[in-house]
Amino acid sequence: MKTLYLLRHAKSSWDDPSLDDFDRPLSKRGRKAAPLIGRYMAERNWQPDLALVSPAVRARDTWHLVASEMPKPVETRFEPSIYMAEPEALLALLRNTDTPGSVILVGHNPGLEQLAARLAGPGSQPQAHARMAEKYPTAALARFEVHAMEPCGAILTDFVRARDIADTS
Repeated sequence: MKTLYLLRHAKSSWDDPSLDDFDRPLSKRGRKAAPLIGRYMAERNWQPDLALVSPAVRARDTWHLVASEMPKPVETRFEPSIYMAEPEALLALLRNTDTPGSVILVGHNPGLEQLAARLAGPGSQPQAHARMAEKYPTAALARFEVHAMEPCGAILTDFVRARDIADTS
């Protein structure tokens, strides 16, 4: 894989306390943020070839809203192993994913944030790295150029939060 995108699901709703964590939907804010990220990606021609998505409702819904903004369809796999995974499990999944192009992984913290921190190696964009290290909020997207799927094996080129996009609209 040449390019890796790590997307944390958009803001979820806590309105229904009877729902299991897995079944929580997106909040109004999350439903607004996810398409912003999709448009941002489309405007930059950041078209993934494959999406690996947690099957949790909030992650699936995030991906559907992001993908709806893409210029062409993206092959999508809902991977149960992503739900609340540790960074080592996410890294193993990515290592076993055979695609020559780009991959987006839609998942959850803390595993996603920890994976991003481990992948970012020398040459990473300093401002993007500083924002990512500060906080990896919901609907945040990290973009990496991958040299090796191992710690410090990628260059973080961009880190964008939905609120950054909304502030410039």
